[in-house]
Amino acid sequence: MDTGLSGKHVVITGASGGIGMETAQLFLSEGANVTGTYNYSKDNLEALKESWPEQFHMVKTDQTKEPEVKALFASANQAFGRVDVLVANAGIANAEGKAVQDMTLEQWERTLSVNLTGTFLCAKHFFANLERFKGEYASLILIGSTAGFFGEAWYSDYSTTKAGMHGLLMSLKNEIVHLARHGRVNLVNPGWTITPMAEEALTDKDMVTRILQTIPMRKTAVPSDIAGAILYLASDRLAGHVSGQTINVAGGMEGRLLFTPGEIESSD
Repeated sequence: MDTGLSGKHVVITGASGGIGMETAQLFLSEGANVTGTYNYSKDNLEALKESWPEQFHMVKTDQTKEPEVKALFASANQAFGRVDVLVANAGIANAEGKAVQDMTLEQWERTLSVNLTGTFLCAKHFFANLERFKGEYASLILIGSTAGFFGEAWYSDYSTTKAGMHGLLMSLKNEIVHLARHGRVNLVNPGWTITPMAEEALTDKDMVTRILQTIPMRKTAVPSDIAGAILYLASDRLAGHVSGQTINVAGGMEGRLLFTPGEIESSD
């Protein structure tokens, strides 16, 4: 199926691993030009650059710093012209949970700065790019989490930032059409997904059992599950009349127990 993404320019933040890396590879395979960001390690992206030298551009970006986000879009425009699609994927979660009464203000502000303010800055400069380079179509895909939908005990900072994506979504879907007539904004909420961010939790057998008790499909996602949803929403051909929508990619996950531990073990 032709997604219509060949030749489109896609910026993917947090592209150096997990969902971001999988998404970058998928867009490249569709013929898109991709600008991927990293903040710390660029090893994976250098390998991607070797495989796709004409289509892939990488930029080191700390999305909490507006001058760096502005420079990201300037570099992207220089490499491939107008940015047609932004996948606002970059984010952090603390490895160790903290009860709200034990959480430091520093941790709270750091999580909000990266996940929420950083996404705002990327959206701001993506929209500025749309204002500068006129076009009828554009797509912004925000990456949230089911933690923003159901909540997550001991991770109130992370859950709050991901819940905030919904408010951003509902406002920006109404703004983007003033810059691109058929511009769209949507939100993807991954559930438990096998990524470096969730790796430690998913090695705990008891934790995995508790997780699977809430998921009808009784399995966790892999990055390609999320990347497929992102690709769909980015495509003007496949999702051209889809805007302001949230897709939970979580196997039907609910905020209640659906199975006993024994039923989970018997499904392995």
